[in-house]
Amino acid sequence: MPESKSGAKSGGRGIPLPDSNAEQPPVIRRAEVVAFTLVSLLIITVIAVLYVAKAFFLPIVTAFIVGTMLSPAATFLEKRRIPRSVSAVLIVTGVCGGLAFIVGLISSPLMEWTTRLPELGSRLKDKLHLFDRPLALWQQVQGMFGAESLSTSKFEMPKIDWVQPTVEFLSPTFTEFLLFFAILVLFIASWKDLRRAMVMNFADHEWRLRTLRILNAIETSLGGYLMTVTMINFGVGIATGLICAVTGMPNPAGLGALAATLNFFPIIGPVAMFIILVVVGILNSSTLGAGLMAAGAFAGVIFIEGHFVTPTIIGRRLQLNALAVFLALAFWTWLWGPMGGFLASPLLIVGLVLKEHLMPVNSPQLPPD
Repeated sequence: MPESKSGAKSGGRGIPLPDSNAEQPPVIRRAEVVAFTLVSLLIITVIAVLYVAKAFFLPIVTAFIVGTMLSPAATFLEKRRIPRSVSAVLIVTGVCGGLAFIVGLISSPLMEWTTRLPELGSRLKDKLHLFDRPLALWQQVQGMFGAESLSTSKFEMPKIDWVQPTVEFLSPTFTEFLLFFAILVLFIASWKDLRRAMVMNFADHEWRLRTLRILNAIETSLGGYLMTVTMINFGVGIATGLICAVTGMPNPAGLGALAATLNFFPIIGPVAMFIILVVVGILNSSTLGAGLMAAGAFAGVIFIEGHFVTPTIIGRRLQLNALAVFLALAFWTWLWGPMGGFLASPLLIVGLVLKEHLMPVNSPQLPPD
């Protein structure tokens, strides 16, 4: 009887009841929203503090990264019965000597070109006369649409007022240099004790082993990265110097040293070097084609280095994603300027090492394609 009544109410047909175990859309709980908001505010606060206190944090982070890269060299010297404190001083002195040598090679042509900027500007204007016809055609197009035409006879080179702001942007203050070198020496000298303190800070044996593995992986990865990138950039500098010597460019040694130095800054450095070679080549060559030979050859060297050499040597060892490298470069350059661009890849490596060791292998993964 109950079945007939329910059947009558439903028009004589049995309508299945909805399954209570069916999948329902996920419900966002208030606690999850609050946690996401707090984490977002924490990230924004940390970024704001790092941006505002750049003069304090940049030398410290740079010293920690560079010190971790150079720690294997201090360990090598320590095994040769040289005290670690003495090894730290020797390593930092050697690095400073190498940087001074590179700066000496670069500063000589840079000072010469800076003093000759008005002359070089007029020479560059004369060399670009082949663009007179396209400019005249552009003026005719502007005249057809009633736009105000530009007169090439009134073209003048802009005033050179960018030197001081550029130097202020690229050059840290003396206090930052002093803080960096002091922390670098102390960090290298005390890195062994610092490692032991960080490991013994955990009471659990498993976490001690995990911390030790993380520190070893960071030290190995950063040390290998520094050595590999230095050798690659050294090769790029030699190739650029040979190209400049063959094409008749002035001061090929200085240009090679500049290419090797700028190549430590991914993407931005090679582009800046290409522009420099284009300008210098046009100024010192009789024709436009001859002036672009060095820049074209350099572009070929950078293409081979960026697409074959570096991905083969570094990409397979560290598994750095090109998009991640570019985003890290853009973020840290915006945050801390050129030194942030130098630190972008090492900081990305540190992040990848932490992810690899702190996230277990059996954590939820995406299904295979």
